[in-house]
Amino acid sequence: MPTSLSTLVDARAIVLLQDGRTRLWHEVQPEPARNESLEALVEVQHAANFALWHAEDDARRPSADDASIAAVKREIDRVNQVRNDTAERIDAWLLASLRKAAGQYPSMMERGDQHSETPGMMMDRLSILSLKLFHTREELDRATAPPGHHEWNAERFATLQEQRDDLARCLERLWTQVCAGERYFKQYRQLKMYNDPELNPVLYRGKI
Repeated sequence: MPTSLSTLVDARAIVLLQDGRTRLWHEVQPEPARNESLEALVEVQHAANFALWHAEDDARRPSADDASIAAVKREIDRVNQVRNDTAERIDAWLLASLRKAAGQYPSMMERGDQHSETPGMMMDRLSILSLKLFHTREELDRATAPPGHHEWNAERFATLQEQRDDLARCLERLWTQVCAGERYFKQYRQLKMYNDPELNPVLYRGKI
């Protein structure tokens, strides 16, 4: 297994990137990288989840009128499409790297057991966990919180941290097994219908 390939997926670096951008983007407007490196794609994916998190908050604002909620929901649909598309792009990028390496290391493409969840999907889950941890930490530190709030959120934070540590280890293990030809994953297409004017009857009937 080529060393350069085995180190492509570094779960610790991904977690650090997501946490760093979560902190930064609460201070400045997100500007994810625009190139096609794996790091840039992870950043684009995290930016989509960041936008979705706060759009979902806005949709639940008690003072929001119907027009505002409708606008936010349309934005959620748009960004969620970006999120799903980026997970697919991450998987396509990794599979392209595997196919390129397979020319020199054909044993790497031995199929082994199929893994139902792709690396792009796992990175998406890590992204959401980064946001949950950040906002749970905010609740831990909220001075105006009612009695018991800190303790309850301390338990939530510990659970979320454990879940992310577990998931990061699973991602590392999956990639190691893929590189060793022991497991494989396929490119899965989300094939969403609700945003497609040719597939959503509410949209295409509106054009008639």
